[in-house]
Amino acid sequence: MRIIIGGAGRVGTDLAKALRAEDIDVVLMDSDSRAVKNAQNLDVLVIHGDLTKREKLHEAGIGTSSVFVAATNSDERNLLACALANHAHKELAPENAEPLLSICRVHDMNFIEEQKNGYLSQWAKVNHVINPLEGAIQRLHSGLRSSAIEEVIPFGHEAYIIELDITNQATTVVFQTLREASNHIEGGMPLIVGLKREGEKSIVPDGDFMLMPNDRIAVATTGLTSFNRILNIFGHEATDFPVSPRVAVIGANRIGRRIADDWLKSGAEVTVIERDLQLANELSGSRTGAHPNLEVIHGDHLDRDILTEIGIPDHHIAIAALPDDLASIAAALLASDMGVDRTGLLLNDADLVKVTQRMGITFAVDRKRVAVDNMLAQIHTKTAGSYALLTNIPNIIGVSMEVNERAKFSGKRIVEANLPDWLRIAFIQRRNTKGMWESLRPSPDKTLLNGDRLIIFSSPDRITDIEKRFKV
Repeated sequence: MRIIIGGAGRVGTDLAKALRAEDIDVVLMDSDSRAVKNAQNLDVLVIHGDLTKREKLHEAGIGTSSVFVAATNSDERNLLACALANHAHKELAPENAEPLLSICRVHDMNFIEEQKNGYLSQWAKVNHVINPLEGAIQRLHSGLRSSAIEEVIPFGHEAYIIELDITNQATTVVFQTLREASNHIEGGMPLIVGLKREGEKSIVPDGDFMLMPNDRIAVATTGLTSFNRILNIFGHEATDFPVSPRVAVIGANRIGRRIADDWLKSGAEVTVIERDLQLANELSGSRTGAHPNLEVIHGDHLDRDILTEIGIPDHHIAIAALPDDLASIAAALLASDMGVDRTGLLLNDADLVKVTQRMGITFAVDRKRVAVDNMLAQIHTKTAGSYALLTNIPNIIGVSMEVNERAKFSGKRIVEANLPDWLRIAFIQRRNTKGMWESLRPSPDKTLLNGDRLIIFSSPDRITDIEKRFKV
């Protein structure tokens, strides 16, 4: 399978790296000579050219490609490129070839609405649009529940992967195998789907693996209320999260509004601080602005007097949503200095995410990383669609596979399925009697049914093996 990626910025190059880890044939295109030069060290074909030029698509091999991803920073350019790529593919592809799958990165919510209404595929020939903001906000919301959690990856239907370190205080699990530790823990050992030890490769640990202090782990769990139990088991002090937290959002721009709306829907009391009078007035006059639990403050978010006046020390959470990463960091640090326990950021620079953790920021989300995850999910639409790279445990990924009657283990219990040790089922997602999806813990006696979605973790070079087992 060949995949063409238009745009050699961070999103495009990170996507190319992830796909190459699965041994997929990748072509990367960009009209910026500097971006092309920076991408030369990747194990992909790099073409210097405009992705809206037909001859460049021909050079990239559009006729034999399965997927086209438009990942530049321009919505209009991406949409035009998808339409052209679709036409060029039809022109060159063999008669029995499958249609081209096109994935388009967009920022404008109008295009998202066009996609939801089914129009975008008609006039722009786009199969999927990627706007990572919603996923980033959800990750930030979940991650702010505890300062000890390094990352939270939602898989939908109350399923989460959380990443954290094992401390010296985890006396019930360290220096014991997973099987031994499970015997000492009421309710059983949390399900570890990935582990990284300093100086060693990441692994999917089995029951005979011995845990050590400072191991970094990825744990599968269902429901936000389970986070504290996991934190306690692995040696962290868990604190109760308020039912109706007070949340300060710094910035009334598009992102700040979406964050405020997200917290209002969860029952929080929200204060939005905006120094631009026009933006503050626009929010006040909007549907979100009419919410009884929302207060909009026009003022400088770096003015201690204003922050004191609105009672910033009494807020449980402060989230900075400013266009500039450094300005957001400064705003979050000031809120923390004035007494806010939990601070959050949505950032564009991946390097700054790690820096802010060392600064004491509770949780930061890399928006472009979410974009890459979402694109990978759509590329893998031949499966059920979920796909995630673990942030702190490299070379372990999660994919979603659907059980069908062709799979040998359909209708069997997990213990009877003879699944290899190099993979781990994190969740079983199944429709209940009301037709709603729910996430189930994959206990050995659980029967795998046709239509189940299994969230599976393994190394990326095993994806082809997994797909064969599921008859994809």
